[in-house]
Amino acid sequence: MTILITGATGTVSSAVLTSLGRTDDVRVLVRDASRAPEGVEVAVGDLDDPSSLDTAFKGVDTVWLLTAMGPQAPHAGMNAVWAARQAGVRHVVRMSAIGAAHDAPTRNGRLHAMSDAELAASGLGWTVIRPAFFMQNLFGSVAGATLYGGLGEGRVGMIDVRDIGDFAAAVLRDPSPHHGRTYTITGPAALSLRDAAADLATVYGEPVTYQPLSPDDVRGAMLESGAPEWIASVTKEYLVAYAAGWGDFTTPDFAEVAGRPARPFAEFARDHAGLLRP
Repeated sequence: MTILITGATGTVSSAVLTSLGRTDDVRVLVRDASRAPEGVEVAVGDLDDPSSLDTAFKGVDTVWLLTAMGPQAPHAGMNAVWAARQAGVRHVVRMSAIGAAHDAPTRNGRLHAMSDAELAASGLGWTVIRPAFFMQNLFGSVAGATLYGGLGEGRVGMIDVRDIGDFAAAVLRDPSPHHGRTYTITGPAALSLRDAAADLATVYGEPVTYQPLSPDDVRGAMLESGAPEWIASVTKEYLVAYAAGWGDFTTPDFAEVAGRPARPFAEFARDHAGLLRP
């Protein structure tokens, strides 16, 4: 069985690759071979260019499909699904987005709903994974004794990306029991950033205060740092939704598949203290 990992140089797919292990049945798809992870078979191709995918998908049984966030994502996903069908792939495990739906409050969620529906209608074996807000989104958010964030007072069932990797690897290694399933995976508790600040205070051994930022402030800061306008504006859409309580829930899906609870924020904070406050 050969597993193809797309988005292999990104945060989530890197975690999936770590959880799978560098074994001879894992192949990664990258646009630039010089950036490919070591220890695995490398295929060069671009999901935006369907003509580049034939060799990458040849002989593959299972695909981890992750498309970059942006208005072009459905095009990339469509190309991957078509290449999988042409190559005889048996199962595609697709990373979608939390709350993906045709009436989602973000453009990203609505685009993912389209791609989720396309995969379900493709005739392939399929599984969709919709992770909650990433704990890793908070990297660099602590300055001195202050945690800055744009979630307002909203609570979110945030999840450690390492757990997304473990969950995806379990499905990729044995996809048949997960055919036709859509999983929404969260951490073990819905937390506000004030709750997160309390955990960080324990990690650093000093008080940490939460300072809310408005979604407009976050969008402006992202634009100033060079983020594309679409990404900055969609991030604002997410922050508005989270601040209104849209992410205030948890699910049992992670533990059902992984056989253990997801990591709590306090564990994540201890493991990544230096990245949270660089």
